Amino acid sequence: MTTSADFRVQPSWRFVFSHPAHFLSFGFGSGLFPGSPGTAGTLVAFPIYWVLAERLTDALFIVALVWAFAVGVWACEKTGKTLGVADHGGMVWDEIVAFLLVLFFTPEGFFWQLLAFLLFRFFDIVKPPPIRHFDRTWHGGLGVMFDDILAAGYTLLVLALVKSTLL
Repeated sequence: MTTSADFRVQPSWRFVFSHPAHFLSFGFGSGLFPGSPGTAGTLVAFPIYWVLAERLTDALFIVALVWAFAVGVWACEKTGKTLGVADHGGMVWDEIVAFLLVLFFTPEGFFWQLLAFLLFRFFDIVKPPPIRHFDRTWHGGLGVMFDDILAAGYTLLVLALVKSTLL
């Protein structure tokens, strides 16, 4: 959740490259994108997905996602403490990991991936219950990562409903 404190803390490329946790939590720098870092971070998931899906079995992809989530908890915790803002809007590793999960279960094709992107951004921004509850009450790295996994779950549910009505 972006707060007014986010605007007092202005990370730079120097900050992003100052520690591996910052580089990762800021989505390789995509979190510095002005105005919509969450959208930029979500877009970063596409090339990562295309590379991993081509090279990993489904089982290894899931293992990689679990690993990315766990490392994200650490990286977002470290970066949040360094910035003094638990969930700075520029920390987008949570969007990347959650959207990788969405893409893994999304049918192939431009329509489905575009719909998945739009739905995920909607749920990540609007934060319907219980996402908003967890966003407000869970702090630290786990809190940063978890609400986006819930947004991914909502996205996948809606995609499944749309798919069942169209096909």
